[in-house]
Amino acid sequence: MTRVTINGRQVQVEEGATLLEAARGAGVHIPTLCHHPTLPAHATCRMCLVEVAGARHPQPACRTTAQEGDVVDTDTDALQAFRRADAAWLLARHPDDCLRCEIDGACQLQTLVRENQWQDLWPELPGENAAPADDLFTDHTSPSIWRDLSKCIECGLCADVCGDAVQQQFIIGFAGRGGDRRPVTVFEEPLAETRCISCGQCTLICPVGALIEAPHWHDVLHTLDARRRVSVAQVAPATRIAISEEFGFGPGTVSTGRMINALRQLGFDYVFDTNFAADLTIMEEGSELLARLRAGAGLPLFTSCCPGWVNWVELNRPDLLPHLSTTKSPQQMHGAIAKRSGFARALGPDFAEGRAEPYVVSVMPCTAKKDEARRPGLSGDVDHVLTTRELARMIRARGIAFGALSEEGRFDSPLGESTGAAQIFGASGGVMEAMVRTASHLAGMVGALPLEWAALRGVRDGTKTAIIPGIGAVAVCNGIAAAQRLLEGEGWRKEFVAIEVMACVGGCLGGGGESKSMDPQILQKRAAAIYAVDAEAPRRRSYENGEVQALYAAELGAPNSPAAHRLLHTHYAGRGSRRALLMRFLDCVDRRDGAAAAELFQPDGCWSTASVAGDIEGADAIAAFINRALPPRRYGAAYKRHQMASAALTEDLTVLTPDGSRCRFELELAPGTGKGPSSARIARLTRIVL
Repeated sequence: MTRVTINGRQVQVEEGATLLEAARGAGVHIPTLCHHPTLPAHATCRMCLVEVAGARHPQPACRTTAQEGDVVDTDTDALQAFRRADAAWLLARHPDDCLRCEIDGACQLQTLVRENQWQDLWPELPGENAAPADDLFTDHTSPSIWRDLSKCIECGLCADVCGDAVQQQFIIGFAGRGGDRRPVTVFEEPLAETRCISCGQCTLICPVGALIEAPHWHDVLHTLDARRRVSVAQVAPATRIAISEEFGFGPGTVSTGRMINALRQLGFDYVFDTNFAADLTIMEEGSELLARLRAGAGLPLFTSCCPGWVNWVELNRPDLLPHLSTTKSPQQMHGAIAKRSGFARALGPDFAEGRAEPYVVSVMPCTAKKDEARRPGLSGDVDHVLTTRELARMIRARGIAFGALSEEGRFDSPLGESTGAAQIFGASGGVMEAMVRTASHLAGMVGALPLEWAALRGVRDGTKTAIIPGIGAVAVCNGIAAAQRLLEGEGWRKEFVAIEVMACVGGCLGGGGESKSMDPQILQKRAAAIYAVDAEAPRRRSYENGEVQALYAAELGAPNSPAAHRLLHTHYAGRGSRRALLMRFLDCVDRRDGAAAAELFQPDGCWSTASVAGDIEGADAIAAFINRALPPRRYGAAYKRHQMASAALTEDLTVLTPDGSRCRFELELAPGTGKGPSSARIARLTRIVL
């Protein structure tokens, strides 16, 4: 142990601890902006400078190691004057925009200004010291993440979390020196044109409003306020724990009932549990694994419920697409069932006859779920996705006293029942553990295997493995960097029969949309809570879910049946490929969005329809044909989509049409397009009837 004195208080700290850790151990508060306990310290903001007896200059507490006998002062007049001057420099480059800022009330810079009454510093320095024009760049191209560099304080945390320290995607880095230093994307492209996987870890770590999730909560509130539509909320397992932290509860507090009651007060007509669909996902994915094992093909099976991971595969390793489970994520399954199953038909004649559909909102711990809800073949099943942080903003905006709400709230039926297996979906390893519980049952090993697999749990290890009797070796990749390391070689192809990948360390509990925390043990505390919920559940295997059993009996038949595939499965394509472009076009056709379809063509592009409409020349004519000539879109069970004929043949352009017939497409790209993942344009699209 090392003994130091902080502001006259003696404290003992572990050897190697920093002065910042020593100060906190003594109960002394030192302001910081660029520090996060899980990332390397760079001492960029200089707010944490302290005076150490014997040192010639103030030292950054966040990266200075405490030495035996150190005497430290944190609040001298000189230090406070420096912090005020430092803040003046930051605020001269920062917009006085708090009232309009998305994270108003949750910004570390704003908190620092308020605590020290530095509001007067905004106009103190002359305007020529404001940020250069390039730093005023805003980027709203991504469906998941918004950037506003006018609010950036150059702390470097986004570059750390996107780079070597955590995700190892290197989409965001720093360019320039001194006053010109700023975070940029690869080649300074808009996020949508980079290989960003939308994991949102940059938004989770950003101390100000420079990086935020694309905000949907305003639109949701407007729709709920109007009361014109039947509204449905579905909530993920990780959200019911992290939402507690937003309202002062300790990390690991489960607030399922309070969250349900808050959603009802916000105006939702039905509140369902995404865990219902998690159990359904396991039924489909477990059956798919067994089918591949019996066929000896398509192994190992990769889980597909994490959209950040799916994005990574489509962007970087399309050769892996045949290994991805075709099972939709629980969010998208739940949306499809809520809109196109017996639940929707029971809402009234307009819903039963395809003239209306419920308004579906999901509450997720994940920013990539916003991206997923717009994917071809999935778009429209979930109208809006809220992060945990956004739900907290909605609750505060409506003045709901979350802490005073009853914890006795219950989910609605028939899409609200779940088992313990669904609860652990939120933790890294939880999907694999849940799948093992059901796959062993489906394989005839009823009760032969343990319920809990400790080897698949934990938030520290990058890759966790286990041998499942009767099934084989499985692996869990805890974070996208761990998956990249595993896939560098070829051994995984023969070693494992199934691999779970979660893009965020800790799984959904560490998702980019979760509550921000400076607690270095936050993932462990959240995980302990979610496993406790599982341990206390009366039913802990997905096949024991009575409402899931009823859905199969009434509408789906059996797992992996044709009816289940139509509603619960999807297809993939390498980004920028012809298949991806075709899937986007067909999705626009299905939704009757002529304007979006036209954007996929070059202005003089041609669609050869192989129908009485013949060849349609020009993007504007294509848009008009989709909007006016095609039959109006139907809703609910009457809404039918085009589907790719093969999931495994990822370059195949054969399609199953909504009426059940088959056709094939030939697609010619416009010259000079396709430099970015979404920038390719169609010169000619030809439909061939089979």
